[in-house]
Amino acid sequence: MCGILGIYSDKNISKDLYYGLYSMQHRGQESCGMAVHDGKEINYKKDMGLVGDVFKADDLQKLPGTMGIAHVRYSTAGGSHMYNCQPLVGSLKKRNLGLVHNGNLVNANYLKEMLEEDGIMFSSKSDTEVILYMLARYYTGDIVEAIKLTMDQIKGAYSLVILTDEELVAVRDPHGFRPLLLGKRDDGEYIFASENCEIDILGGEFIRDLEPGEIVVVKNGELKSYNFSNKCKTMKKSCIFEHIYFARNDATIDKVNAYEFRVESGKILSQGDDVKADMVVPVPDSGWAGAIGYANASGLPLTEALVKNRYVGRTFIKPTQEERELGVKIKLNPLSRVLKGKSIVLVDDSIVRGTTSKQLVKSLKDAGAKEIHLRITSPPVKYSCYYGIDTPNRSKLIAAHKDVEEIREYIGCDTLKFLDIDGMMSAVGEGNEFKFCRACFDGNYPVKKIDKEESLGC
Repeated sequence: MCGILGIYSDKNISKDLYYGLYSMQHRGQESCGMAVHDGKEINYKKDMGLVGDVFKADDLQKLPGTMGIAHVRYSTAGGSHMYNCQPLVGSLKKRNLGLVHNGNLVNANYLKEMLEEDGIMFSSKSDTEVILYMLARYYTGDIVEAIKLTMDQIKGAYSLVILTDEELVAVRDPHGFRPLLLGKRDDGEYIFASENCEIDILGGEFIRDLEPGEIVVVKNGELKSYNFSNKCKTMKKSCIFEHIYFARNDATIDKVNAYEFRVESGKILSQGDDVKADMVVPVPDSGWAGAIGYANASGLPLTEALVKNRYVGRTFIKPTQEERELGVKIKLNPLSRVLKGKSIVLVDDSIVRGTTSKQLVKSLKDAGAKEIHLRITSPPVKYSCYYGIDTPNRSKLIAAHKDVEEIREYIGCDTLKFLDIDGMMSAVGEGNEFKFCRACFDGNYPVKKIDKEESLGC
């Protein structure tokens, strides 16, 4: 899961890219970068760290141009290293090419081995570099044809924004796993973004989500759309975990608003729950909306009992378990005056590995909470995700090898309840039930993982 942005304008857009990056910092905190075409070549800067640490005013002055792309990264394929930072930029036969990518390919190893046999040397361990070399292989001046030929080969999740010498191009994979939105600011000015917050902060107007398999090209101030295949209309499988955890509360992706979905999830979770408690306590920040829904439906008061350090990022998307555990201690501090002697319903959005919840429950009990009834506004995560979430190994998923009671014992809470899959899909809204990928919950993968020795077919 990463955040991507592309801007086509008739004005200098380096500051716009910077502010857009800031607005999507929640989608990746390990590295960031931007690339801008100055009319002759692509200039770029990227580095490990947060947006405010990587880019200074002098850097933006050195990146003039009216067309550019930007990226924030949370590592999945390849790991957290400088050589995996994006954008990726290269040149071939006097043609410049830049690329940002959100998602994961399931056949990257196979394609990488094929390209290496052709003499290609890789400078990173990211699957994004595979896409860049496939594009370069087919690009002879017609970027749309090169993209279609590349899409014939790559399998899995990919939302892309591509920068060439002449155009800005946005691409969404045939299933539409990862979000990609189109916005417009002034005549001839277009924005491609992972969430609408990037469009909003830049003063743009949201137009629509890109369709699965859609290729959108902006050139000479004009926008044109192409379809990879008519079959894509029936293949849509947008990631449900975007709405559960990744997206900001103000994000509306594929016509589902994250805040409304989370509130409804909490409401549904409270149904039939006869637990005796004094208050509902959200886990900041992604548990707030679900806690509001639970409290409204149950009649219990909603209380802030965990104080968040606003200068600490998300713990789930830190690269190591040790960093995640330390991040929890720094990030959330219980209010003992509120908790002492109280029975609480603690609402969070998900349990992935379980260690964060275990540590949080312990800190709340140490602060004086009498009982902790943990309520999770999503189903148990039982299966690995190969499409852009950092859960490649099932052994690290607590629900893959423990039932609900065993999870409760491990975490140390008094009771534990998850929202079931039917309840989750009800929260999505009528008519959307079959448009979302939920493989991390039910193991039904729309595209199977492909190892090096397997064929390209999926």
